[in-house]
Amino acid sequence: MTRAPDTASSPTERMFAADEASRALGIELVEHGTGTAVLRMTVTPAMVNGHGIAHGGYVFLLADSAFACACNSHGPVTVAAAADIDFVAPAHQGDVLVANATERTRFGRSGIYDVRVERGDQVIAEFRGRSRSISSARTKESP
Repeated sequence: MTRAPDTASSPTERMFAADEASRALGIELVEHGTGTAVLRMTVTPAMVNGHGIAHGGYVFLLADSAFACACNSHGPVTVAAAADIDFVAPAHQGDVLVANATERTRFGRSGIYDVRVERGDQVIAEFRGRSRSISSARTKESP
C-alpha cells in the first residue's frame, strides 16, 4: 500500500493520513476538532471471529484510532499511556461502527479521553484512553 500524500492541514489530518493500519482497514476520519474526533469503520468478513461476531481487537482498534486523532489534535506527538474498553454489545459483519472521541481533561503532558463506539444509536463499546505527549516531532526508535 502506498502512503497518502501529505496534503492535510491539521495535526489530526496529517497523523491520520500517515496511519497505514487504520486506513488499510477502511477506517475513515469523518470529522474532527480540538480534542474530538469521529471515525467510521465497516465490519468486514476478515474482522469476524470464531463466534461470528466482530473480533474485539478490531473494535478496540477503531476506538484507539479515534482516541489518537482526538489527543493529537493539539499538535505535539501524543501516544497512549494506557487504555481500557468495555464491550457492551456484539457487532456483526456488515455493521457500520462509529467511534466518537471526546477529551475529558488535559493536565501537563497527559490527557484523558472517552470514546463511544456505536452502531446507529446502539452502544457497542466504551473506551477510555490516557495520553502522554512525547515531543513536537515524530521520532523512530532504533531496534
